[in-house]
Amino acid sequence: MIGVELRLMLRRRRVWLCWGLLCALPALIAALLAGTGIAPAPGQGGAFLSAVVSNGQLFPAAALAIVLPVFLPITVAVVSGDAVAGEAGAGMLRYLLVRPVGRLRLLLAKLVSTAAFVLLAVLFVTVTAYVVGVAAFGFGPDAAAGGGGAVTSLSGTVLTPAQLAERTLFTVGYLALCMLAIGAIGLFFSTLTDSPLAAALGVLAVVVTSAALLPLEAADAIERYLPTTHWLAWIDLYRDPIAWSAVREGAGVQLAYVAVAFGAAWANFATKDITS
Repeated sequence: MIGVELRLMLRRRRVWLCWGLLCALPALIAALLAGTGIAPAPGQGGAFLSAVVSNGQLFPAAALAIVLPVFLPITVAVVSGDAVAGEAGAGMLRYLLVRPVGRLRLLLAKLVSTAAFVLLAVLFVTVTAYVVGVAAFGFGPDAAAGGGGAVTSLSGTVLTPAQLAERTLFTVGYLALCMLAIGAIGLFFSTLTDSPLAAALGVLAVVVTSAALLPLEAADAIERYLPTTHWLAWIDLYRDPIAWSAVREGAGVQLAYVAVAFGAAWANFATKDITS
């Protein structure tokens, strides 16, 4: 069942369109920076964006910071909201369950498919940004001087390309987990309705509400439990040594969201009267 869901996901045009748009936005920004030579001042714009003009190897981090707040959650909301509601809206869900599949097995397959989508989305953005960044900005002045393309960490120490690649892989995994939490919430909403659009809007409502509560002092008691609170913890992965505390806490919160949202989706789906 999981293999079937993965193949279906890879054959859907909207999935490839989402990946393409995610990759296109950072590429456009890289083209503008390279063409104009005007970079944001340090502390302005997205994370790492002011540094990419001097070292293209940092552009994957900048690209992930660009797509994270809005575009990545939107694509995850669209795909996860369609997981069950799309089948119901097309009248296929009842026929899927006629086969000896089982509702839990079907829901698990949908979750794995969503996980594959978010992981590939983050990977595609990272790889595309690396190719575009190096092509547009090079490996940095140290590479030309025989320094091997080393980069400066947020702590001020020098990172080798291997260390930078390691931290980028950690970032890919962490952000994929953050987006999987959003995908699990989308899967829950997808079991509540036959409309993929309504399910996607439900996910976006959760994201927007969480982001709106973050600046409020009145929400301090629940701030650490909001889904978007720890999205930027991945920046600590680019310190030397890595500041793991925020990353660990963020990963724990995201895993809790995956477990709770999937449990809620299963509780609703297991007792739902399937009529479409």
